Amino acid sequence: MNIKNLIPWKKENSLISRKNDGDPVLQVQNRINSMFDDFFGKSGFGLSNSLGSSFAHMPKIDVSETDREVRISAELPGMEEKDVDLTVTGNFLTIKGEKNEEREEDKGEFWHSERSYGFFERTVELPEAVDMDKIEAKFKKGVLRITAPKKPEAVSSRKKIPLLQEE
Repeated sequence: MNIKNLIPWKKENSLISRKNDGDPVLQVQNRINSMFDDFFGKSGFGLSNSLGSSFAHMPKIDVSETDREVRISAELPGMEEKDVDLTVTGNFLTIKGEKNEEREEDKGEFWHSERSYGFFERTVELPEAVDMDKIEAKFKKGVLRITAPKKPEAVSSRKKIPLLQEE
């Protein structure tokens, strides 16, 4: 029996794994799925898929938010700009890529060859306050940095509430 069949949130063909169309229940489910993906890895408990290749190409992503913007950085070692595709649908930012790597070493009687390939797709939900038309992305030395500025009205509508000391 395949252990992935026992994990309810890993069923790839379920309705829950599809992108939501504004349904708040599906949004919550997608967030929960994302947490489990981050914790266990895409294949579940660090296991390999049935073909034996691991999901080592799933990039690590950091997301941070300030009063003025959302910053996302993705580690894509060994990849080039042409191998990465960035799209925005609604308030979802999707990073897709494909990594193909071949190494060959021939030293007389010793010959060694390795091939590594894989496709990945990561989706990040952006807050409603982000100005989708002003998102910028830069790629340098295997690191993708995305800056998503917030709309001016979202920045100015924030108000800090002071904490009063109880007596």
